[in-house]
Amino acid sequence: MINILPPEVYNRIAAGEVVDRPYSVVKELVENAIDAGATEITVEAEGGGKKLIRVTDNGSGIKKDDLKAAFLPHATSKLKTADDLAAIFTLGFRGEAVASVASVSKTTILSRAKGEEAYSLTVEGGVFGEVTPAGGAEGTVVTVENLFFNTPARLKFLKSDASEEGDITAIMARFLLSRPEISFTYLVNGKVRYRSFGDGLESALAVVYGAGTLQNCISIRAEKHGMRLWGYIGNRAYNKPNRSYQSLFLNGRYIVNQTVALAVTNAYGSYLMKRQYPFYVLFLEVPPEVVDVNVHPNKADVRFADNRIVYGTVYSVISAVLDGSLAALEYISPAISSTVGKNKGAVSPLPEASAKAPAPAAQPAPAKAVSEASASAFKAPPKPAEAPLSAPVAAPQTAAAPNPNEPKPAAKPVPRMSVEEAKKELAFEIPKLHGRERVRALEEEKPNTFEVRSPLASSRPAPQEEREDAFEENKKYLLERDERAKQQKIDPATLIFRGVLFETYLIFERGEEAYFIDQHAAHERLIYEKLKKKCEARTPLSQPMLMPYILTVNAQEFSFLVSQFEALRALGFEIDEFGGTSVKVSSVPLDLFGMDIEAFFREVLSSMESLRAIRLSDIARDKLATMACKAAVKGGERLTEEEAKRLLSDMDGDMGLKCPHGRPAVVKMKKSDFEKLFKRIV
Repeated sequence: MINILPPEVYNRIAAGEVVDRPYSVVKELVENAIDAGATEITVEAEGGGKKLIRVTDNGSGIKKDDLKAAFLPHATSKLKTADDLAAIFTLGFRGEAVASVASVSKTTILSRAKGEEAYSLTVEGGVFGEVTPAGGAEGTVVTVENLFFNTPARLKFLKSDASEEGDITAIMARFLLSRPEISFTYLVNGKVRYRSFGDGLESALAVVYGAGTLQNCISIRAEKHGMRLWGYIGNRAYNKPNRSYQSLFLNGRYIVNQTVALAVTNAYGSYLMKRQYPFYVLFLEVPPEVVDVNVHPNKADVRFADNRIVYGTVYSVISAVLDGSLAALEYISPAISSTVGKNKGAVSPLPEASAKAPAPAAQPAPAKAVSEASASAFKAPPKPAEAPLSAPVAAPQTAAAPNPNEPKPAAKPVPRMSVEEAKKELAFEIPKLHGRERVRALEEEKPNTFEVRSPLASSRPAPQEEREDAFEENKKYLLERDERAKQQKIDPATLIFRGVLFETYLIFERGEEAYFIDQHAAHERLIYEKLKKKCEARTPLSQPMLMPYILTVNAQEFSFLVSQFEALRALGFEIDEFGGTSVKVSSVPLDLFGMDIEAFFREVLSSMESLRAIRLSDIARDKLATMACKAAVKGGERLTEEEAKRLLSDMDGDMGLKCPHGRPAVVKMKKSDFEKLFKRIV
């Protein structure tokens, strides 16, 4: 028997895709406010968004007759026909969010359209109340209370309040950056966390990352292969310990895309050390017909018509700027800024670029303006299969206020180039710029099946066959590793001491094999392991600092640090919140006193990438290795046969031993190796 599910059931099912966490509720509601043309948006969150989320805007509002329709599934003012899906210019378009949120919470919409009275409607757990008159200014206030109150299983698996708050703060930071012409106020438990004034990207960057960030960034602007790329990238010496400082906006929408991320990372490849990541806030504009945003309800996943063209464009622009090549003159632009004019929310003219630089791209305009401008700038071609990757774009405004009586300047087109022409050009550009292995994944002939995943989005399980393959590979690797370890371990009693070479290398013989042991490297490893065990089992002692160390991080890092306070305090740190996204360190472990505290916390924050547990022995690795090096027997110190055998015994026959710095402690040579050297055998 096939059952037709009632609305309260299928809305809850849809909620699993659209509103899996409090941050996704904030994301959907703020996107609706932007699409409504709001120039001022206030977001409030309490209890990590579980207790309360409120989004207030001064947008177009909702009429009384449309209030109930706003709560219905697949009800939207942004699409009318299937053809509209081919050119989506709004942030929201599915019409699922409000209905899904209302099905798992108590949701109230109070709205007043221009020239009308304000009305309110509450829906609790999918059950509608009555539309009632209310008092309010023009715009909309959406209040979401007791999220997931009727789905305890979902509520159970939410993160702590601090972690959920961190994800909400992270998504709000992206809204500040993607819409610098909008004034945002973001409050957490009644305290202001972010406040922007809609006066441009530079100001938004300063609010989110601090005023000093701009001093370490390069402003870029490029038009190439029918795409427009602009924003800020960190200079070669400016790096971060994790990827949370990377923001990419595609046609005004925040996305997480592996093609662009790989292109940027490879461009920085020769300037970054291990566990260092580039900083960037980039805006990519492409014709809507060459990108599919209708991939997943969270809208963070997108598919490009051809990943290689996107990769090649981003890589070539950023690598040219970082390498300081002649082409960089075309891409480096004056600081990107937009100042709000007399009309609140209007985007002001951009500064003139240098003579060699291309015309700068305008800042993102409010949703309706974006829709109209984009529709005229990127017209869909008659044949999608042969869609060009470029189209004319509007020229920027001049520095002076526009005069409505003067004729508008002619549009400056981006050079038109078909997909095949772009492929032909980039076929020579990509291998020249980077090694084959770095683009192997991008050179597969499957441009339309490339998928991306958002770190904030719920993960989708891989097909059963792929999971089994992965498990088999892991099992095979572990078995091979264990087998290799067994082969490298031998019984010390079977080794015969044959002497010392250069007063550094101990020589042992076993059958037709000879083992050369670096006495310093082996002894250093043994001492290091003892120090490491002692460090892990010690009773933590703290040393107060003369001046507390204040560490300011972004929202995600702050949430991660707060979750690790207990572990850090167990190591001997005295650490507390210090307002905003800052923490205060008042004491450090006694055995790490005098350490580089900034480097220490970079190491801690890099744990966000691998989700490793924080252990003192790992963080103090370098210091322990130095202590072991100083205490170990040195090369040139001759050991007696008894001392050499004792060292071998302490090694427990482990012939795969390495020193803490990675050098091999043992080298094995067979009799046949010597016979080959003396040409006894070929």
